[in-house]
Amino acid sequence: MSDKLIITIGRQFGSGGIDVGKKLAKHYNIDFYDKELIQEAAKESGFCEQVFEKADEVPSNSFLYSFLYSAATGAHSINSMLFQNNGLLTNDNLFSIQSKVIKKIAKEKSCIIVGRCSDYILREEKKLVRVYLHGDISFRVKKIMERYNINEKEAQSRIAKTDKTRSSYYSYYTGNERENLTNYDICINTSKVGIDNAVEQIISFTEKFINK
Repeated sequence: MSDKLIITIGRQFGSGGIDVGKKLAKHYNIDFYDKELIQEAAKESGFCEQVFEKADEVPSNSFLYSFLYSAATGAHSINSMLFQNNGLLTNDNLFSIQSKVIKKIAKEKSCIIVGRCSDYILREEKKLVRVYLHGDISFRVKKIMERYNINEKEAQSRIAKTDKTRSSYYSYYTGNERENLTNYDICINTSKVGIDNAVEQIISFTEKFINK
């Protein structure tokens, strides 16, 4: 693949975003980023990964990470945007750091990025394919039960909570609704077509998009 390609994947919890993303990354032989973004953001900022894990796809609130002083390792390049509110780091600051990392990665190479408002953050990229995955609740409950080895009630609760948090996160930082399908180039119900067929549909769309 000669041209740089960025594929972002928005998803309902349990719809197979990670599975689809990894299969796409393997097909195109490009890097895949999900939780890997947390590692990259930690390296960029000099803060421990746990800081970003706590704020991962969580909308801004009044909670301040007062323990960050002990986690800092002396990064200076972005200190000016790290410390605010009497030297304490907020979710907004963490989002800024992660956004910078996402833009840096996309500028340097082709990649697959799952969630974290990446479709919005990278909206100026020319070769950007924005995917949204959703699925019937029964399909998603089954996947979450299997992934986390939990019962049906726990899976339903986790899905409801995660979807609500991710939607609030997306709305807060983009001003748009995550479920608004006009935000995306291709939307797929994985519970209807399955993971492998979803991957094939995305590849088919992407090839036509690249070659147009």
